[in-house]
Amino acid sequence: MLQNLSLELEKDKLFENIFSFAKEGIAIVSLSGEWIKVNKSVADILGYTESELYEMTFRELTHKDDLELDLSQMQALLAGCIDDYSMEKRYFHNKGHIVWCKLSVSLVRSDDQKPLYFISQISDITERKSNDEKLELMLAVAEKQKNRLSNFADIITHNLKTHATNLTTLVSFLEEEANDLDDIEDFVFLKESVSNLGDTVSHLSKIAKIKSLELNEIEALNVNSYANQAMYNVKALAKRIEATIVNNINPNHNIKAIPAYLDSIILNFLTNAIKYASKKRKLKVSMSSRLKGDCVILDISDNGLGIDLDKYGEKLFEMYKTFHRHKDAVGLGLFITRNHVEALGGCIEVDSKVDQGTTFSVHFKNAEC
Repeated sequence: MLQNLSLELEKDKLFENIFSFAKEGIAIVSLSGEWIKVNKSVADILGYTESELYEMTFRELTHKDDLELDLSQMQALLAGCIDDYSMEKRYFHNKGHIVWCKLSVSLVRSDDQKPLYFISQISDITERKSNDEKLELMLAVAEKQKNRLSNFADIITHNLKTHATNLTTLVSFLEEEANDLDDIEDFVFLKESVSNLGDTVSHLSKIAKIKSLELNEIEALNVNSYANQAMYNVKALAKRIEATIVNNINPNHNIKAIPAYLDSIILNFLTNAIKYASKKRKLKVSMSSRLKGDCVILDISDNGLGIDLDKYGEKLFEMYKTFHRHKDAVGLGLFITRNHVEALGGCIEVDSKVDQGTTFSVHFKNAEC
């Protein structure tokens, strides 16, 4: 008998310690809303002493916009429709400011199922709610900026389309006036370049806009075909410096991508190779592909100036970073290219030696996997 009494006393002491020293607020609330018993954490959260709280009801401290939901949930508990409930609600602090809390409530019943009192757990989430509001504000600002950029891209695209159309018209006029122009190689290059410009402009809005890709935008694209197209687009530039570009890409390798991005990625690497060719030797660029796991890796190698990776490796893909004193370098190409590759779920590896050349290994998702 004495042993059982001792055990009961130990249990009571343990419960009292848990109640009193719990980090989260714990309160026993009457069916009519009065505080029957609160621990120190509740008092600290609301800024009142325990004795002050016992003179009040939770209704007096609850923000009016949250009171109706709280009371309806309590009625559902009393009616036996739910076993417990949780909600985020606002309390008025003793100093007048709002305290956001996570409230969890359960109902204690007697042996014959009559409601006795509520047990409430109260956690202060004010800081988290403040951070959420700041994040929502930042996202709203970012959305506005994205829309402005999108509108800007639409304007630029419209203007470029106009110029591209004008160039196409001029080419047509030249062909009408001189029927033998197709025999001139440079004119053929011009004609094809103007045609490709129209395709590039049609992709520009997709390239320029900051957006996340939807699954339905991803297509199975043949890397070899896009490489051939990019080679043709830079043919005049390559001819000017007597560069050789070789396509050894496996014609059976298909990747998951969108046309605008893949076109931009390959074109950027080729134009960069031409831009940073060494004056000591004729430029040679080779493209090949290989499989690794669920990836198709596109290797683009050149024998150009090379990059000091010890010095510039960490900054290689940053915006406005340039590594050679080239008058046309603005530091955007590699930045845009990396973002396009990463948007497609891939990555880029670089191997480069100064005055020997560079190999960019671009990892794409294999369309066959």
